[in-house]
Amino acid sequence: MGDTPVVLAFDTATAATVVGLSVSGELVCELADRPTSQERPRHAEQLLSLCEQALAEAAVGCDEIDRIGVGIGPGTFTGLRIGAATGQGLAQANGIELVAVSTLRALALPARIAEPELQVAAVGDARRGEAFSAAWAPDGKQVVADQACPPQQLVAALAADGAPSIAVGDGALIFRKELESGGIAVPADSSSLHQLAGAALCQLATTSNPANAGALVPHYVREPDAEISLQARKESK
Repeated sequence: MGDTPVVLAFDTATAATVVGLSVSGELVCELADRPTSQERPRHAEQLLSLCEQALAEAAVGCDEIDRIGVGIGPGTFTGLRIGAATGQGLAQANGIELVAVSTLRALALPARIAEPELQVAAVGDARRGEAFSAAWAPDGKQVVADQACPPQQLVAALAADGAPSIAVGDGALIFRKELESGGIAVPADSSSLHQLAGAALCQLATTSNPANAGALVPHYVREPDAEISLQARKESK
């Protein structure tokens, strides 16, 4: 590929395993494994396979990759660890730049392009009645920091300045009633805006500053369920 920048980006923060490959800023391959709500995530089985498939379809060798983008969450703990470890391994073994990509920022990006006049919230399912969420104003400024909170807290944060808002992501579908009752628009369940896209991952990976591979740390936002349960047991004694 010569001097043409080749970017491989992937995300395993959600139940889906999403991979994108871009060359000189143009998406050339996008693949995803999206389990149903009744299925378990298949990150460990699918991530490297999808990366290899994307490279094969684009006729790109691993030695031609200039940069690897890794979604760092927030999201599921197991998924984030798999993604971070895979990115670090590939980068260190092949001398490739590594870039951390915000999962919520990538989720919000297509909606920000499609609805440039609206405040956009990316909302992921954090379970326990909470959502991983963040929001951006039309000018690109992040107006709600990454957080794990009940949907009512997100509604209050978005309503603070009265700007019209739209929410996307699996969390937006789960909490549609709460969000819409707060005046926040939620696209139809079938809208592609609710799905994390490889194109967005590649775009953000291309424009972000590289990180030290050994220092790449997932953005967990909150403690793992196991840690919370352990603390609760200690406090009950």
